[in-house]
Amino acid sequence: MSVRPLLKWVGGKRQLLPALRRFYPPQFETYIEPFFGSGAVFFDLWEQGRLTGHPIVLIDSNPDLIGCYEAVRDTPDAVAHELDGLAEAHARDGRVQYYRVRDEQFNPMRAARRTPEGRIDYSPALAAMLIYLNRTGFNGLFRVNASGAFNVPAGRYDKPRISERARLERVADALNSPGVSLRWGSFLGAASCARPGDFLYVDPPYAPLSATANFTSYTSPRFGPEEQQALQQMVIDLSHRGCHVLLSNSTAPVIADLYDTNPDARGAGLRALRVPARRAINSNAARRGPVDEYVITNIPGTDAPG
Repeated sequence: MSVRPLLKWVGGKRQLLPALRRFYPPQFETYIEPFFGSGAVFFDLWEQGRLTGHPIVLIDSNPDLIGCYEAVRDTPDAVAHELDGLAEAHARDGRVQYYRVRDEQFNPMRAARRTPEGRIDYSPALAAMLIYLNRTGFNGLFRVNASGAFNVPAGRYDKPRISERARLERVADALNSPGVSLRWGSFLGAASCARPGDFLYVDPPYAPLSATANFTSYTSPRFGPEEQQALQQMVIDLSHRGCHVLLSNSTAPVIADLYDTNPDARGAGLRALRVPARRAINSNAARRGPVDEYVITNIPGTDAPG
């Protein structure tokens, strides 16, 4: 059985994998993802056996995401058992069940389990609730309000796949592989651990193509122009350091300025290639169509699709 990402996540990269695979380096040392998200590239590399024997560092600034993955890694059977119960309750009265779980269980529990430094100590029950809300909420979004409470409304699904034990077990197997390290923190943590020869896949919140296409606020804090600039400097430094860097982003003008026409980026050996992709999330379903995205890399590869 193949391994697929456990969670829907804004910017998930399964649909972009054919383009990204052309730039997986044949040899590398440590594999690092500074924006783990749904983990589509990690799971793709793991399924191909390309991570065997390599240290792996998976970083994300979202404490819910990392907390959920830690619970799945450490207690997959308990998480699966909790999901079975949530699926049964959802089958009886989905919409009522969704808001009961979101407002009366999930938000109070995650607030109670938040540590002073901002981590969230996810239990199997809390992890199951996040997976359940992710599978049944509107477009699989993760969004919080000003007070930090998860506030995504219920989605409209006839038969959502809530309890998929085999899928969860495969994800747990991948996260339990020797050398895998899950870390909660800023993407800048990648700069402190990357060494020459390491391979980094960098998938930040995309710069919006328009004012109404801004998905960077679905996780807090906001990832705006200053963060994109800091990321560009890190990517340039990593490239000069001798790391294999593969980055994806939108074709917004700010990204073109940072990578496509930027002499510092070109001087670091970075190329900005446009590839077709399909946007999966838009309030207007008719606009969830093909759009160009950037694949930015210093790794030799085939520029044409293949």
